Amino acid sequence: MATRRYGSGADKASDVGSREPATAARDASTASTRRTSTDHGSVRTRLSSEEDGSARTRSESRPSASRRSIADPPVRDPEAYALTDHVLERIGQPGRYVTFEAVHEAIETGQLRWNTSDGWRFATVIDGIRYVIVVGDTETPSPVVVTGWTEIADREDADHAPGFDATDLETIRLRSDLSDAGDSQIPDRIGPRDVSRPFTVGDHHVHTAPGERSVVCTDCGGRFRSKSALRNRRCR
Repeated sequence: MATRRYGSGADKASDVGSREPATAARDASTASTRRTSTDHGSVRTRLSSEEDGSARTRSESRPSASRRSIADPPVRDPEAYALTDHVLERIGQPGRYVTFEAVHEAIETGQLRWNTSDGWRFATVIDGIRYVIVVGDTETPSPVVVTGWTEIADREDADHAPGFDATDLETIRLRSDLSDAGDSQIPDRIGPRDVSRPFTVGDHHVHTAPGERSVVCTDCGGRFRSKSALRNRRCR
């Protein structure tokens, strides 16, 4: 079992290695600004800390996107990947727990699986927490990280994961419940959860307490029982 930990509490979700969060955010904002017109959104940041020239050389040496198909497994070179705006917005959001280093490790050493809904996924388990990273490279000039999330892979190991407290684990479980159900209301699955620190879904920052059977937005006071309701209703 790996001992390095890439998840974090709500106040540390944007850490990158030993760098301070502010430094990580500054590095992200000043990295590559090349944009694409694909559905994956604009590409702004490379996982590589090397100079743009070497990253560009690696990208140019790969087959062009037009010569690749979804049947071709994605590359396992984390430095070749860029992050979409979608990913950048979510790294650092309370309750998501995906970090740049977790993305790096999943691509380099994680399991690779094809999923019919969102394509190729890398996944790695660290201290009972599974980090799932979705990538694409057939519709863009270079590989991109499309999105990512966390799941509880091993309950016993997760309960002892360094840096994760009970609220962190409950948040991961609740977010998974909401995502799995999609349009369906799940009061019976929300009811047992105890999430005192708000986490972000759509425009809302939600929390819940045992017996509530709904998540409550701290900003607008709205009560929700499904992910689709959270995403379809604007806050305030």
